[in-house]
Amino acid sequence: MELRHLRYFAAVAEHPSMRAASERLHITQPAITRQIQDLEEELGFALFTRSPRGLRLTPAGDSYLRDIRRILAALDAAGASARRVADGAAGQLRLGYVENTGWDGVVPQALHRFQAETLDVSLSLSTLNSPEQFAAIDQDALDGGFVYQLGPLPDGFNALPLLTQDVVLALPRAWQIAHDEAQLFDLRTLAGRPFVSFPRAVYPEYHDRLFSACQQAGIRLDVVQEQPTEAAMLSLVCAGVGAAIVNAANLARPPAQVRFYRLRNLSVPLPLCFVWKREAGNPALARFIETLRKTDEGPQGDLDSA
Repeated sequence: MELRHLRYFAAVAEHPSMRAASERLHITQPAITRQIQDLEEELGFALFTRSPRGLRLTPAGDSYLRDIRRILAALDAAGASARRVADGAAGQLRLGYVENTGWDGVVPQALHRFQAETLDVSLSLSTLNSPEQFAAIDQDALDGGFVYQLGPLPDGFNALPLLTQDVVLALPRAWQIAHDEAQLFDLRTLAGRPFVSFPRAVYPEYHDRLFSACQQAGIRLDVVQEQPTEAAMLSLVCAGVGAAIVNAANLARPPAQVRFYRLRNLSVPLPLCFVWKREAGNPALARFIETLRKTDEGPQGDLDSA
């Protein structure tokens, strides 16, 4: 028994004659007659009574038709559902992002737009630093992620450049330091002051680039505490433990006890990209990348093309 036998049977049952059914199905009448006979032989009972006036379902045929209609409807629904997954309109999408990228700009805008336009895609989001995201994508634990790409892109990855942030100084409000708010801050005025930073193991490329830039500017950071995230670092800044150099993305969520300043003599460009594996096969990912390309990130600038 094949699926076409069931579709032919349902079509014949809905028409008064084999001829009418054959016209609907665009196959010859002898062919459809043969298919129905084959089905009856396999089932071992008659589905129709035949008379000069046409065909009529037997009681067994009528019962069989009710079940076949449910089966065909379920098959059609399954096909439509699978087609939506294949088109990226349904399914699951697992994305990572660095926490500070989610406060403002292209990342929350793209996520909001994608959810509004693609209601049947289940979106799973994980807050991870950039190296953790690269590892998770490589291990197929994530489909893609928003990362700060400082080193070479790993083999087999694609990247969509979005924007470039810089670093800013975070000072405890409790510190009484006179500064003209209209001027860039000279980090050298904090010589001897304690700083909060992060362990090198968190993101070696970023750590080395930051401390190398400080050294080139003649600045030595007196690090008294290390924390694995900028949120934790800023909590210590709030407590007056030390100052910190953090991503300018944190300007979108300033803690009450922290003052941020742009720096005169220190710059560490942080390119934000969306990355994914080149051989990724999730259609929802392709749809998200399309949404991301179209997303207007407002005052931060236009999306770069990849």
